[in-house]
Amino acid sequence: MRIAIDVMGGDHAPDAILHGAIAALPLLRDGDEITLVGDEAIIREIIDEQGHAGDPRLTIEPSTQIIEMDESPVEAVRAKTDSSIARLAWLGSDRAERPADVIISAGNTGACVAAAQMAMRRLKVVHRPGIAVTIPTFHGPLIICDVGANIVPRPTHLHQYGHMASVYGHLIHGIENPRVALLSVGNEEGKGTSLVRETSRLMRADKDLNYVGYVEGRELFDGGTDVVVTEGFTGNVVLKIAEGLAAGLFKTIAHEIIEIDPELAMRFEPVVKTIYAKHDYHEFGGAPLLGARGICMICHGSSEARTITNSVRNAISYVDHDVNDAIVKRLSSIAPVARDEEAA
Repeated sequence: MRIAIDVMGGDHAPDAILHGAIAALPLLRDGDEITLVGDEAIIREIIDEQGHAGDPRLTIEPSTQIIEMDESPVEAVRAKTDSSIARLAWLGSDRAERPADVIISAGNTGACVAAAQMAMRRLKVVHRPGIAVTIPTFHGPLIICDVGANIVPRPTHLHQYGHMASVYGHLIHGIENPRVALLSVGNEEGKGTSLVRETSRLMRADKDLNYVGYVEGRELFDGGTDVVVTEGFTGNVVLKIAEGLAAGLFKTIAHEIIEIDPELAMRFEPVVKTIYAKHDYHEFGGAPLLGARGICMICHGSSEARTITNSVRNAISYVDHDVNDAIVKRLSSIAPVARDEEAA
């Protein structure tokens, strides 16, 4: 297996990315390798410092440009053809001389998605890829798809997200027949936008999908569903709110305990750390771009070394479980009416 990692993408690149990649080396099996994409001089300097000069498990794919977080995704990918993201996506395509089985980046999310769709393209029968993020809850993992790849989807796209995220939830998270809900502003069938109502019609008519109806934002973490489907704009907003709210609550709880009784805070510290670890997105690594013809893991822009290490671990599991093959089989079997409405 060949895993390619964008060294230059992310708020803490390149150091954190490289340290995370090196920490992932024990996860590799015989014949596996990690390809580091980015500035060759920087990469060599850091792997030398870490004592991995000449390590056959580490190879380098040089690139000379970086796509910044604030750049327009599509324009940047087209203009910076030798950027680490563009080179990464090319490695993930079947047209590369030695294609990578997995590509991982913590860089500009829009650019990652655009580059992946341009170079890797889509799995057959997939209309539009979507990013599936796993959020830990008291009741178990919650998968939200999409969280940023497709902000103007069609109903058929969201319908497919329900199926792809269900396959992912079953194979990777071990959820038997995942329950799928559609994010809306109320539980009544007549509520929501025309996109939501039409998507609901498709999902309700699909006997191969365990569709449980609408879910409101306040119900996301109540354990009533395993998969939440929404368009990329709303999904990204929900994700960022959840991250910010979780971080804020932990800070508030810690502050209040310290204010009341510093000694009590010391006794509670192990408990708080355990709870925080269970809800820390760094532990879940990257989110897969479901539907890409290849495996593209997109990491948070603030990824730390352990985020990258965990992303490698998750990517290996994704390959081992043949998730893409399962997605193709699943989508090939759904009602023809859903497949015939594919967007151009």
